[in-house]
Amino acid sequence: MNTIVCLKQVPDTETLIKIAGTTIAAEGIKWVINPYDEFAVEEAIRQKEKMGAGAVTIVSLGPDRAIESIRTALAMGADNAVHINDSGFYDKADPYATAAVLAAAIKGLDFNAIFLGKQAIDDDSGQVPAMLGEMLGIPAVTQVIKFEVAADKSKATVTREIEGGHMVVEVPLPAVFSAQKGLNEPRYASLPGIMKAKKKPVDVKNAAGLGVSDGPMIVIKEMSLPPARQAGKIITGDDAKVKAAALAKALHEEVKII
Repeated sequence: MNTIVCLKQVPDTETLIKIAGTTIAAEGIKWVINPYDEFAVEEAIRQKEKMGAGAVTIVSLGPDRAIESIRTALAMGADNAVHINDSGFYDKADPYATAAVLAAAIKGLDFNAIFLGKQAIDDDSGQVPAMLGEMLGIPAVTQVIKFEVAADKSKATVTREIEGGHMVVEVPLPAVFSAQKGLNEPRYASLPGIMKAKKKPVDVKNAAGLGVSDGPMIVIKEMSLPPARQAGKIITGDDAKVKAAALAKALHEEVKII
């Protein structure tokens, strides 16, 4: 089974974010594979192992540093990669432009399924999976937590997470699937895998070479950090009745919720 995984490199969740104009300051940031994309990489590798045949191709849009995350995915077990290394395009790309350039890179490739995370943790848009399916003219199923393929690879039965429950759907292949937490447990790259990843092929392309010139549909006008959280108030004392009265008074007069 041939699968494609669309991967994005994002700031580590533990990184201290600073704003620089309408973007984040890149200095001092640790960059990692988008956590939801890790589930996508793992699922693609598992399907290849289960079928005993096929290849996993990573497709990633990003600047030079994105190769580190691409190599990590290759070390996990992916077979090859396409790196759309176009900093000018990447810096301005919104979900639409991202989906357009990913679709252009994927067209012509042999695949049964496309996996990617349900959303990227930096912009949290969650729009690329559906847009990618539309641009490629194939179905898209989001929030996938279980994935099973028919023996003839003609269709997949998937369980997707919805508000208040689960939905089981059957979809013809090829199709796009966005991974949700719970789909699997991503593996760590082994030392032999890391060594092999250095020799695996990475095809470097740019937006112009793929015939993509569409700019973003969304323009960020302003970006700011949320206001600092105010310090909490501690009501002290040994008398529970007095403290309860003080709490009720604070909630009524200061917080104004009762």
